[in-house]
Amino acid sequence: MIASLIFYMFATILIGSALAVVTSRNPVHAVLFLILAFFNAAGLFLLQGAEFLAMLLVIVYVGAVAVLFLFVVMMLNVTIERFREGLTKYFTSALIVATLLFVEMMLMFANQEELAKSAMQLKNPIVKGVTNTEQLGAIIYTDYIFIFQTSGLVLLVAMIGAIALTFEKRHRTRKQNINTQNARHRKDTLEIVKVAVGKGVK
Repeated sequence: MIASLIFYMFATILIGSALAVVTSRNPVHAVLFLILAFFNAAGLFLLQGAEFLAMLLVIVYVGAVAVLFLFVVMMLNVTIERFREGLTKYFTSALIVATLLFVEMMLMFANQEELAKSAMQLKNPIVKGVTNTEQLGAIIYTDYIFIFQTSGLVLLVAMIGAIALTFEKRHRTRKQNINTQNARHRKDTLEIVKVAVGKGVK
């Protein structure tokens, strides 16, 4: 009974915050509601015994992605007029994507029993007494170790490519030459002048 109440509480707040994300006029408020939605989704994952996904959702999406969105929105000072221009410009493509996602969700809910049966016939069934994180770690680092390492290399190449594409050499800036600086001597750069009292330096 208590678990059901907690589930409905998380689900209600999640739906309400998700609606607030797309209806908020202030983009900063929308990002804050998005963070609230992530936290409640993590709570639902915990109720289902998927603690790894819950922590992943909090650490990756709340700790990195949502905070990045928040800083970008606050620094760019995005106005409502820009949102409206983008909405009218990409309304057709957004409507098509939303329709496809809605159809996929309806098909998934319609075949929920068949999906549950297929989930019970997995190659690696659920082992009692072993946590979800331990099972995922064992599967990733044994059966799918090469795929996991390859995905890491792909992300590394993507990061290097993004840095290389956005790197711009600035010609007007003065750079420091370490070798020239270390080769300097005090007698070449500094001169001690004795000035008499009441007289200036010519």
